[in-house]
Amino acid sequence: MTQQISPWNEAVPQDYAELMEKFGIEPFDKLIDEIPDPSPLMRRKIIFGHRDFKRILKAINKGKDYVVMTGLMPSGKMHLGHKLVVDQLIWYLEHNAEIYLCVADLESHIARDLSLEEAREMAIEEYLTNYQALGLDLEKCHVYFQSESDAVQKLAYELGKKVNFSELKAIYGFGSSTDASHIFYPMIDAADILRPQLEEHEGPITSVVPVGIDQDPHLRLARDIADRLESEYGFIPPSSTYNRLIPGLTGKKMSSSEPKSAIFLTDSEEEMEEKISNAVTGGRHTVSEQREKGGKPDECMIYSLYVYHLLPDDEELLELRKACESGEIVCGECKEKAKQLLKDFLSEHNEKRKDVEKIVEKISEK
Repeated sequence: MTQQISPWNEAVPQDYAELMEKFGIEPFDKLIDEIPDPSPLMRRKIIFGHRDFKRILKAINKGKDYVVMTGLMPSGKMHLGHKLVVDQLIWYLEHNAEIYLCVADLESHIARDLSLEEAREMAIEEYLTNYQALGLDLEKCHVYFQSESDAVQKLAYELGKKVNFSELKAIYGFGSSTDASHIFYPMIDAADILRPQLEEHEGPITSVVPVGIDQDPHLRLARDIADRLESEYGFIPPSSTYNRLIPGLTGKKMSSSEPKSAIFLTDSEEEMEEKISNAVTGGRHTVSEQREKGGKPDECMIYSLYVYHLLPDDEELLELRKACESGEIVCGECKEKAKQLLKDFLSEHNEKRKDVEKIVEKISEK
């Protein structure tokens, strides 16, 4: 059965290669030698695909201006899966990008049934505070709330005149029972993606949107609209990169709505340890069998944590993988190592959260 992707789907894609072929996404690893100081996410093929990223590489390597556009949807407690976006933004900021960060409170209102006030509070306390504590300098970013941006809402109305329902249905799979707010929301998202290119901001400019593959429908729509409005607005179709979605500790998608699947950035030490202890691994039925046959790291949720977050050093990660596959290390030992690394990370992060509260308060009042 052909896979379907949707911004509101909780499923983890099973075959990224199929999705790349279906939607015309190019492999990212073919560009790795041209990228200055590639991040671990790039080196490890967590960022696996792109559209028109060569435009961004040209801007980076020639010192030209470019924009990175991204968004956060306050929909629950922030977890390690959300950290992927922050890691990418930090890398881009180090490579002289202009960062536009949209707080998608309207999407939270539509897709998660939160009031705008609840969405704003959650965005500040859970997301913006964590973003700053993780090392992203929000004072160097253009941060705004969807519901407060007249430019986005006006642009969404203008974009809506260029799109019909048949096109939206083909991209998003809308059916006869789809709520009308879900039908209109893609125009808001496309407006966010194209907003940095308005004359009152950067003007027409090369831009890139780093996303998980589940957000690709928004990118396809925005690129199509940019082409149609090139003569009127001068829009350049936005480039995009695609990262794999981190699997949850239960083997399904890491999700705020499934607490056992995720390590939240505000978890206590006890909460984190219980989740790691119960996580799905690639181990054998017994310790003796694992010592003999080795484990299967590619099926292990704990190993995924090492790949995505816990071991930025490639050599150290490779050594751990070999130890697992050879049976030198078993699941209990591997879990204890992960617990200690997460304990140190969460403890340090909690202290940083306290230090950045005034900065985040200042930014959210703009």
